[in-house]
Amino acid sequence: MKNPVIIPIGDLANEPFTSVLCYPTPNDAEVQNRLSELRTLGVSAVEFSGQASAYGIPVPILGKGYVGIVIVALWQGKKTALKIMRVDADRPDMLHEALMLQKANTVEVGPKLLGATKNLLLMQLIDGDLLPNWLKAQQDKAEVQAVLHDALEQCFRLDKAGLDHGELSKAPKHVIVDRQHKPWIVDFETASDTRRPANVPALCHFLFTSPGEVAQTVAQSLGERNRKEVVDALKVYKKNLSQETYETVLKTCFG
Repeated sequence: MKNPVIIPIGDLANEPFTSVLCYPTPNDAEVQNRLSELRTLGVSAVEFSGQASAYGIPVPILGKGYVGIVIVALWQGKKTALKIMRVDADRPDMLHEALMLQKANTVEVGPKLLGATKNLLLMQLIDGDLLPNWLKAQQDKAEVQAVLHDALEQCFRLDKAGLDHGELSKAPKHVIVDRQHKPWIVDFETASDTRRPANVPALCHFLFTSPGEVAQTVAQSLGERNRKEVVDALKVYKKNLSQETYETVLKTCFG
């Protein structure tokens, strides 16, 4: 990780920081709008740290995606995660994602929502590793099973709450395992509370039945699963979401 650099809010109106605030095409008016939003949220400074980069921006960030760039923000004396909407994002604001995260929080899923404005989402900072990296480094079978079980429990709570994450069938960037070996489901930008939820099937597919590298790593750690049994159990679960059908899924996945 590159050495962190802390920048007070008042200094963010200068390059290269404006390119982060208004990625990928900053302009003065939008920079001022976003500085105002930072002050509204009570952010005192931001910290540029992490391993990601954004097409030539010479400061480290936590991550970037199709909707936003994530950096560390200092808020009420502690480090938080700040997601800044790209100016070319295919949505009008960050408020839908904030509402979805807030709903996930009601069933104890996702980083805690701390605040949101049109272009900014402020939330709890999760210090850990993306699930694929954590799995590669983890040799303890019981620990792997406990983490994956916890992640599926969170998915089940989301399913019962009627909230579909939407991205868990390709989850390498959507599950973080923190330093206490607790999994966190993150990034609710495509979540929906109107479509039928399928979080348990999506994550199970990613972990146990897909041809991807993560499923191979899980199989090496926990042993091969009977793919047909997992698929059949998930079909029943999708038709009848219940504690009983969920426990059958768990049995086929973990034995």
